[in-house]
Amino acid sequence: MASQTFSLDTLKLDYAQEVEKISKVMRDSLIQFKKRGVVVAMSGGIDSSAVAALSVHALGKDKVFGLLMPEKDSSSDTLRISRHLADTLGISVVHEDISEILEAVGCYRRRDEAIRSVVPEYTSAYKSKIVLPGVMDEDTYRIFSVIVQAPDGRITKARLTPSAYLGIVAATNFKQRVRKMLEYYHADCLNYAVTGTPNRQEYDQGFFVKLGDGAADIKPVAHLYKTQVYQIAEYLGVPEEICNRPPTTDTYSMPQSQTEFYFSVPYDKMDLCLYGKNNGISISEIAAAADLTADQVERVFHDIDNKRNTTKYLHAPPLLVEPVDEISY
Repeated sequence: MASQTFSLDTLKLDYAQEVEKISKVMRDSLIQFKKRGVVVAMSGGIDSSAVAALSVHALGKDKVFGLLMPEKDSSSDTLRISRHLADTLGISVVHEDISEILEAVGCYRRRDEAIRSVVPEYTSAYKSKIVLPGVMDEDTYRIFSVIVQAPDGRITKARLTPSAYLGIVAATNFKQRVRKMLEYYHADCLNYAVTGTPNRQEYDQGFFVKLGDGAADIKPVAHLYKTQVYQIAEYLGVPEEICNRPPTTDTYSMPQSQTEFYFSVPYDKMDLCLYGKNNGISISEIAAAADLTADQVERVFHDIDNKRNTTKYLHAPPLLVEPVDEISY
């Protein structure tokens, strides 16, 4: 590939062709699984919105059931935006606030205890998020920190110990697992299949919770780069507010981008680096397209390899002592 041709335009899709390809797989999957429709968990983000729109295109609005599952740490915009999308698509939705379930299993209490191990004054009246230093300008081992905001607005940042980090993540993972539990409850009631919403960045780099948002019967956009998901969403008429909304985790009580939490690189630059790595594009071409230095691209490549290696477990099926014949559909 000539250097002058590699850019974000390289990732542009034939929208109609891609949508029809995905739609056929979705229709075929329902026949294969003997299901009547699909459940989509709608967060107001671009990925779940694109999956909801694809589902309606592929199956019709009467075979798509939306679930709105905010909790007390969710953005105040989450429910409004999700309802707006459901109205736009004309699908039925149910609002399941999961805060009480999370309280019952100790999600918030366990998280707060982990934070207090490094910020002793932290209480449930505070807000918080965890962050990771950027990969492009850091050539050292990167360690997560917690940022907390006191009721008076004062902000404190503290480096997390391994046990504090693991405790916070383990507690917040309840959120994704509770949501998936409810998705499968409604799917069982309706004899529907459950959709997953990870894009290629998230799927490739292990940005999902095992048996949480990583669980699904079909993942319609896992082969698409993040910028391509935006393209599909715009093509299918997802509301402009969603298409212009920056990616967030919507997991912590303070606003938090996916960049500062996990990828450490803006999603468009990450797409270029990931696509380039996957397709043998030279580092110099990637650097020019992404407006990065060659050293920065090397660091992103190292981070990609590290995440692939450390998150293999998330993709792995249960291990068996000896092979068991699988059912052939």
